[in-house]
Amino acid sequence: MKAVVQRVNKASVSIDGKVHSKIKQGLLVLLGITDNDNAEDIEWLAKKIVNLRIFNDDSGIMNLSVIDKGGDLIIVSQFTLMASTKKGNRPSYIKAARPEIAIPLYESFIQKTESLIGKKVGTGIFGADMKIDLLNDGPVTIIIDTENKQ
Repeated sequence: MKAVVQRVNKASVSIDGKVHSKIKQGLLVLLGITDNDNAEDIEWLAKKIVNLRIFNDDSGIMNLSVIDKGGDLIIVSQFTLMASTKKGNRPSYIKAARPEIAIPLYESFIQKTESLIGKKVGTGIFGADMKIDLLNDGPVTIIIDTENKQ
């Protein structure tokens, strides 16, 4: 799994011109899934994201997690994170998991994250043409890959 985590003041996901999910302060997580991903990856990545200390404390130091801040999350599946640009100019998405593998893993990731933060998270709809609107805070953007655990 690969995640792009963005600290936001607000974010929303719209589908067919209608807002599907929206949050105020928190994290927007773009999630890419491969055929090799499993429950261990879900567990590790969900814990890593909700505990990332990327929110400012009272001294202005990034020392608080989204849990500490009481922030929200939106998690959006994004197969293009698994793109390979090694050969030619058209990205290959062969590393991205097929829907029959990716959808259950995406849903499990959402459930795990909700259990860790103790509240519902916003989502996109797997495979939908989504429009994401966000106000980056910082900006702070972190890329996390379960393959290398970094």
